[in-house]
Amino acid sequence: MIVAEINSVAVILGIREFWQSWKGVFSRVAGYLAHQFKVGNAEFSVTTLTGGLIILFLAVTLSRTLSRLIERQITKKAYLEPGLRYTLARLTQYVIIALGALWALKFSFSIDLTSIAVLFTALSVGIGFGLRDIASDLAGGFILLFERPVRVGDRITIGKDEGDVQSINLRTTIIMTNNRISIIVPNSKMVKDRLINWSYGDPRARIAIPLKVDTTCDVQLVTKTLLQAAEGIDNVLEDPAPKVQFMDLADWSNDFRLLVWTNRPRRHVQIRSDINYRIEKLFSEAGLKTAFPLTQVRIRDGVLQFDPGGKLIAKGKASGDEAEKLESSDEPAGTGEVDSYNDDGDVSAADD
Repeated sequence: MIVAEINSVAVILGIREFWQSWKGVFSRVAGYLAHQFKVGNAEFSVTTLTGGLIILFLAVTLSRTLSRLIERQITKKAYLEPGLRYTLARLTQYVIIALGALWALKFSFSIDLTSIAVLFTALSVGIGFGLRDIASDLAGGFILLFERPVRVGDRITIGKDEGDVQSINLRTTIIMTNNRISIIVPNSKMVKDRLINWSYGDPRARIAIPLKVDTTCDVQLVTKTLLQAAEGIDNVLEDPAPKVQFMDLADWSNDFRLLVWTNRPRRHVQIRSDINYRIEKLFSEAGLKTAFPLTQVRIRDGVLQFDPGGKLIAKGKASGDEAEKLESSDEPAGTGEVDSYNDDGDVSAADD
């Protein structure tokens, strides 16, 4: 059939002699392309396989084009939020690719679609045993797209990682941190694990800044200074107003908590930093001191030796000249007091 049509075209174009010389070659090539192979109940040829690949390629291209069109044009004009636009665009892309894949299988192998459904049912058993983690990630992807507890553009914290949601794919979600590092999280983890969505629901968020103050400081002055520290900070709301809570009377500190509200929760780290800088400055001006734990150690037996920098270099029993010096001193041997530990974890001598 194909050879006869080519013969007619050759006559029309005046290249009949050329065609006659190459007719046998083209006939054999056409025969090879149309040759039917059989695997089980499926029959296919090179021609049908090529056609199936072309169908799949066109489906993928069409899905991407429509997805971009929906996300950037159609839903944008309908004033839909970015997260919903992204969801509709992705669902459209997946549906077109799935339909294109089914059509490509039917065209390539002449398979009845009902038998494909039976095949998927059989594969689901294998997925349940061998690929259950991947299947769980795929199910999590559909849950995220339909239920939408997390949307593209949201600021989230999951585990120790925090960042903005860049994309929600079928199997994974990509999060971009402040350091411009992409974190790829399986969708099953996004669905099962506890996460904080700073952008969900009410756009406002409360930031709590705990502070331990020396017990000698006036609590009223501390309260006034903390409220003053929250004034004029970028992205801190005046309504609700900042508030100070006196949380606890501890052994070595008075524990306070400064509460501020912001409508930019994704900037909570920077807001906390700005307030801490202001607190340090105002406390220094007001003569207020933050508290730190003080540890006293009494040596009942023996002596401690320190270098000129106050670092412990030896400890043990007093003997010889050292014992005589200790006996003649006002402080009995083995009763010297040590107030604290230095930054290196070594014992530091108390000031006289």
